[in-house]
Amino acid sequence: MSTLEQVKPAPVRATEGVRGWWDNSRNFLVEVRNETRRVTWPSRKEVYATTVVVILTSAFFGIYLWGMDIALSYAVNWIYRQFGA
Repeated sequence: MSTLEQVKPAPVRATEGVRGWWDNSRNFLVEVRNETRRVTWPSRKEVYATTVVVILTSAFFGIYLWGMDIALSYAVNWIYRQFGA
């Protein structure tokens, strides 16, 4: 079976009423279970590494933006003092 055949959605049946709703719900849950089995879950080491990267990146950009805010605040205050506003 090719990869394209595995990704194709199941044909939709035109069923109505309570029986159709029950069949559609059951098919949905079967497809969810099948997709969950195909998921490649990250290892504990990968989760730890990506968590550290996210925390460090957030801290870096937080400090960077804080510094830019202070610098721009001083620049605007200097301009106000120079031009008497």
